[in-house]
Amino acid sequence: MTLSPRRRFAVALLAFLLPGVVRAEVAAPATERKPPTAETLSGNYLAAIIAGADRDTAAAARYFREAMRWDRQSDELAERAFITLLADGSMQDAGRLAERVLRRDPGNTLAQLVLGVRGIKNKRFGEARNHLIKGGRGRAADVTATLLNAWTLQGSGETRRAIETVDRLKGEESFTPFRDLHAGLIAELGKQPQEAARRMKAAYEADKRMLRTVDLYGRFLSRNGDTAGAIAVYEAFERLLPRNPLATRALTRLRAGETLEPAVTDAVRGAAEVLFMLGAVGGREGDEIASMIYLRLALWLEPEHELALLTLADTYDRLKQWGAANEVYARIASPSAMHRTAQVQIGVNLEQMGRGDEAIAHLVRLGQEKAEDVDALVALGNVHRSRKAFKEAAAAYDRAIAAVAKPDAGHWTLFYFRGIAHERTKQWPKAEADFRKALELQPDQPLVLNYLGYSWVDQAVNLDEAFRMLRRAVEQRPRDGYIVDSLGWAYYRLGRYEEAVRILERAVELKPADPVINDHLGDAYWKVGRRLEAGFQWNHARDLNPEPEDLEKILKKIADGLSDEAPAVAPAKAGGGG
Repeated sequence: MTLSPRRRFAVALLAFLLPGVVRAEVAAPATERKPPTAETLSGNYLAAIIAGADRDTAAAARYFREAMRWDRQSDELAERAFITLLADGSMQDAGRLAERVLRRDPGNTLAQLVLGVRGIKNKRFGEARNHLIKGGRGRAADVTATLLNAWTLQGSGETRRAIETVDRLKGEESFTPFRDLHAGLIAELGKQPQEAARRMKAAYEADKRMLRTVDLYGRFLSRNGDTAGAIAVYEAFERLLPRNPLATRALTRLRAGETLEPAVTDAVRGAAEVLFMLGAVGGREGDEIASMIYLRLALWLEPEHELALLTLADTYDRLKQWGAANEVYARIASPSAMHRTAQVQIGVNLEQMGRGDEAIAHLVRLGQEKAEDVDALVALGNVHRSRKAFKEAAAAYDRAIAAVAKPDAGHWTLFYFRGIAHERTKQWPKAEADFRKALELQPDQPLVLNYLGYSWVDQAVNLDEAFRMLRRAVEQRPRDGYIVDSLGWAYYRLGRYEEAVRILERAVELKPADPVINDHLGDAYWKVGRRLEAGFQWNHARDLNPEPEDLEKILKKIADGLSDEAPAVAPAKAGGGG
């Protein structure tokens, strides 16, 4: 397998951060209630290990702290606790434990990094360099130590040496944006405007999709009198990724004649940018463990770094650690352009945590504060829809659509979600119109093709177009069990049972624990005379917690079979989720 340069870099970051130990011990959810501690050393230690395996950092940190009260001499316990406390954001404790780890293992890369970052935070730049040099080992360690060392030199007033240090990273494509961006930032602080302009532009040209690079370059152009250039940079990003709050606010300010202030004003914030960007790379490549540690270190240097906070919270979201994510989202204060985004996500996560009433109250309050907040209204509609309150969901989507002056391709979900709400409340003409509008905005969108195509088959209308849609949806998402099921179930509804069996068997392979898909396969087996297998599938579907109305029909089929005249069980439409 060949890895891309960025992927190789992200993999190397993981190797840098104590391979094996880190992956097993960190990235855990914050719990709403403090877990009870055990009354023995072994009990707390085992509880910490289990919590780490369950990805519950907050609980693991609590248990390790308690275990260390029982045994303050164990170096192994101290090292495990160090990693867990670092990932959980307990930076002062992690710093103290890093000193202890180094007494046992002076070459411990992560401990040297933590103490180097602590030195930068305290503006003891020589001390920081000493730790970073000792910790540098391998390419990933080298890029981290090199960029941080450069910023310590800038902090000591040695701009020329700082830029020379950054330029040691020449020779690997994936390092280029980091090298040029940080050389540009250092040059600007060192009063070298021409060098700063050259390097900042090079970093931007290397990766125009990276929000932080776009923002730093746009701010640089604004400060240096090129308002038109700054606007062009943010507008180009908006075309790639529409309606980003940070870019939108920057454009609003620039068009009003304001000058954007710098994000990096000293060496400490420059080092925070290094750590944030390395964390963001790891997160995008799916390496959440390395990402979390870098982001925690970045926030140690700059606690209000809005993109580091957002990226850390998003990492918790991907790990389904909703409570931990919300704790981080709550730290993004109202002056930040990302504040509303964070507040909306808090509401979404409250629903994921089973606190639906709180989620609705929270999102309603956001909508009252800003009536045209489309994101809050869509989130409110999605929460209502997840709770099967489809009338209320449609009303929220109505308000969201009304708030959009001119829908573009990025608004297809508004009409798709409202179409689902209308369909579930048996308002098919309205639903069909919304699905068609969604496809007008985003042609060939597989979720919409699946929903509309299946609905037409179910009604025995527009069959040629419906099957074209379903086949196209499967072509785009061949491993989506729900979409494959829709195509198989469409064949079943048309009496083409052998083809239905073939496709539904594939759907079950893709989604073996879905009761609807297993029920469908049972029906198809029955129709082709495979009665024993049909009974097995129905019994399996029964045991997978189907919806009550489906369970009743499944039980009847288990008892009596499926007569030739029996109507098919109406499936839940795949792809209806948020």
